[in-house]
Amino acid sequence: MTSRKSTIPLILRNSDAASSATHKPLALPPQVDIEAFNKFITGIIKLIGAENVDVISSKDQIDDASYMKPTYTHDPHHVLPQDYFLASAVVAPRNVSDVQAIVLAANELSFPLWPISIGRNSGYGGAAPRVSGSLVVNMGKNMNKILEVNVEGAYCLVEPGVTFADMHDYLVKNNLRDKLWIDVPDLGGGSILGNTLERGVGYTPYGDHWMMHSGMEVVLPNGELLRTGMGALPDPKTPKSMGLRPEDQPMNKTAQLFPYGFGPYIDGLFSQSNLGIVTKMGMWLFPNPGGYQSYLITIPKDEDLKQAVDIIRPLRLSMALQNVPTIRHILLDAAVMGSKSEYTSKTEPLNDDELDAIAKKLNLGRWNFYGALYGPEPIRNALWGVIKEAFSAIPGAKFYFPEDVPANSVLHTRDKTLQGIPTYDELKWIDWVPNGAHLFFSPIAKVSGDDAMLQYAVTKKRCKEAGLDFIGTFTVGMREMHHIVCIVFDKKSDEDKKKAHWLIRTLIDDCAANGWGEYRTHLAVMDQIMGTYSWNDNILLKFNELIKNAVDPNGIIAPGKSGVWPRQYNKSEWKL
Repeated sequence: MTSRKSTIPLILRNSDAASSATHKPLALPPQVDIEAFNKFITGIIKLIGAENVDVISSKDQIDDASYMKPTYTHDPHHVLPQDYFLASAVVAPRNVSDVQAIVLAANELSFPLWPISIGRNSGYGGAAPRVSGSLVVNMGKNMNKILEVNVEGAYCLVEPGVTFADMHDYLVKNNLRDKLWIDVPDLGGGSILGNTLERGVGYTPYGDHWMMHSGMEVVLPNGELLRTGMGALPDPKTPKSMGLRPEDQPMNKTAQLFPYGFGPYIDGLFSQSNLGIVTKMGMWLFPNPGGYQSYLITIPKDEDLKQAVDIIRPLRLSMALQNVPTIRHILLDAAVMGSKSEYTSKTEPLNDDELDAIAKKLNLGRWNFYGALYGPEPIRNALWGVIKEAFSAIPGAKFYFPEDVPANSVLHTRDKTLQGIPTYDELKWIDWVPNGAHLFFSPIAKVSGDDAMLQYAVTKKRCKEAGLDFIGTFTVGMREMHHIVCIVFDKKSDEDKKKAHWLIRTLIDDCAANGWGEYRTHLAVMDQIMGTYSWNDNILLKFNELIKNAVDPNGIIAPGKSGVWPRQYNKSEWKL
């Protein structure tokens, strides 16, 4: 790699000879004046081309756009003022060398960078930076190659811009779908790399995405390039005499097979973190199981949640439930199938009788369990017998396969998702209210009927107090449940935005008081949630800060991400 002394003056010297045009961003980062910004951004323009740089200088650029065509300037689901978390500019490096050069230049000015993959971190802040004026580094625009798909090892190696839909399309186009599936989340348009770094989930047996990654390449805050795990071992078929740059050298062929390598396992330092920019990542693909069957079990009463969860726990632990199943509240399915105004003229939260009426109209339960069976038919039949017998203990439970329900039923969407086929249908629930936007509140629960009922009661009560409908789902891992509460609000209503913000902040404290922490969150409450992980005088945060300041002494990579601030920022001033 070119040394820092030669690279940085080169980038900044290039800006001296640039056009006299002055860029005036709507937001500047702290401690960076307009002259320094222009020198910095002009150097980057000369490095990567004007087509890969967008300075945010007009309010017309602050457009909420859509999931399919996201903007990278701010959070499209803004619970605070639309421009509260605002980029000064968006840049799209073309390759690893560009990323290194941008990082090195940022160090000269302590200029904050906010790396994103696709910018579809929906419900958690989108592409918006925690520190307004940060440079959003759009890793996915140009760095979007599928570098390898290995059938024998059942893995892929991807750049940040590769989406779940891209990988699925690749498998279909190359006649590999009969051999390999990609596990997908609810929406197929997100980055595989980005979703995995945020520890997102899917729904096949490979649903824990972080567990299924193996091997990363990372640009560190000092501009150096790191490969983790077995990737730190050079590829023996690439001798130094070939003169390839490190980023162009093939990864060791065991890097995507064994994630741990030798010595301390450091991959976790780069998940939900601000310690580097990931440029490549390996991901395990799910071998075609040789048979598949999705199903729906409707659970009629609200209070049946307790019995259902206690039935699920031993089935999941024994892996009779093979995949990551979900228990969805009636309003989540109802919202996918229609807006609130199609069911009622009310604007206030619906009561039990009204929820029962919707469930009856849609032939669903108050809770609806979606799962799948994998493997040859004898295995599927045996597992289905065990599962059906267990759930039959719930009075009134009903069992369905996709062919048993209407074409517009959510089961048909889940049928695709649970076999690794990306869809976008789940986007529809955001339109439950006019001008729909959403926050995700995501506490972790024990797979216990009592815990599920208590967590549901706490969240439902607060939703009612806020004047918003409870919409949620329990996503069942091996030994815990992600309780995803979908806070849907009208983003053009200041009153609704205040309700949503109050609700999520209140729920964070409520859940912490019960020993429940969130696994992932929105920009606006990162500090609050990190504050709840306070055992032993906040030692977790202190350790994270120690690492941050050692690895990133100029505090340039995503300051404030996950509540971790570099020493250059006064936390008491930045905490919301």
